[in-house]
Amino acid sequence: MKKVYNHVNIYDGTEEMVLQKDKMVIVEDGIITEIRDAEEVSGSYDAKGAYLIPGLINMHVHTPGNGFPKKKATDQRKLAKLVMSNALTRKIAEKICYSAVKTELLSGTTTIRCVGGLGHIDSLLRDKIASGKLAGPRIFACDQALTVPHGHMEGSVAYGAQSKEDFLHFIEENKKAGVDALKIMITGGVLDAKKRGEPGEMKMTPEQVKLCCDKAHELGLRVAAHVESPEGVKVALENGVDFIEHGSYMDEETADLFLKKDAALIVTLSPAIPIARISTDLTHMNDDAVYNSEVLLEGIIDAAKKCLRKGVKVGLGTDTVCPFITHYDMWRELEYFHRLTGASRKDALYRATLGNASLLGISDKTGSIEEGKVAEFILVKENPMEGFSAVRNPLLVVKGREEYDHPSVKKSELAERELDAVMETLK
Repeated sequence: MKKVYNHVNIYDGTEEMVLQKDKMVIVEDGIITEIRDAEEVSGSYDAKGAYLIPGLINMHVHTPGNGFPKKKATDQRKLAKLVMSNALTRKIAEKICYSAVKTELLSGTTTIRCVGGLGHIDSLLRDKIASGKLAGPRIFACDQALTVPHGHMEGSVAYGAQSKEDFLHFIEENKKAGVDALKIMITGGVLDAKKRGEPGEMKMTPEQVKLCCDKAHELGLRVAAHVESPEGVKVALENGVDFIEHGSYMDEETADLFLKKDAALIVTLSPAIPIARISTDLTHMNDDAVYNSEVLLEGIIDAAKKCLRKGVKVGLGTDTVCPFITHYDMWRELEYFHRLTGASRKDALYRATLGNASLLGISDKTGSIEEGKVAEFILVKENPMEGFSAVRNPLLVVKGREEYDHPSVKKSELAERELDAVMETLK
């Protein structure tokens, strides 16, 4: 099957990308076979000067939920236990998670990395999508994460191991289930902190972190770690973690550790912003959570700036489904990254496309609009280099042989309004 996308302006996702004006992209059987100057071709899709960018890659997703604001807080542990209690409710959970990943695709995110979910639902969906049974983004699955009793998200999207044998057994079972990586929760988070100043309270010991990393690496799995404190970042890097999720304030020595250990920082600015900046009447957060979110936000910005300056590998993700963080808003993470770290919009787009693809080891297949790669791209009306809100309502989303014309997803009017208001303050 051959498709021709004509009269497109291309930002190809490469690090040194320049605008390629009025081009034609030819796709055969889901692969980009040729890119050349536009010319009149019968039956081609006329983009009329719209902008073509690679499909986005979201490096930090949780699938159980949609991120819509809630009227009151819910007990995630109790809810997870309920939906995983029998075959019928697990099917319902699978449908909820599938709705999440389909929303990611329809909003222009063609690859996602799931870093903590319910049981093995994420890898199940990955396999169904890869086999063509379901339509959805390419998925890299960690499945349920690993922590200790009372650790971050323990009992919902993370399992609390109590002994060395527990840790090793869990990792081995995840490997048998076919996970792509291991996720561990080294520190606490904003939502489970009990007082000011401890969103990154240490939960796992250095010895436990090393045990997990050694076993995972022995089985050929890389390790991603939830970390929200300076101490946590250092412990993670010293003991073998490959991906620091979120991050925190760090000194020069810790920043150098990233380079020494060949580790990457996955920046997630999206989740801290609503709690820190939106009225507590809407977020239902207490003053301590607001304070901790502001601390975390500034810490992530500090880490991102230091890593960018040092030449550390930096990727982007949203941490969906934290409150107000939906599956259709990856564009906001790019805009936050640009505005809050000082990175150019071209750099933000590169990191959310080819950069993230490189971190996942799939840059030979996707992440950029180049001949020989899978056709995974978004067509948008406005120039994304003038604002990533251009990606908010894509004209077209293409993933291989799948094409979605003017895709629409269910959105939260409250989240849209409040996040837009916050965005205005970040100019």
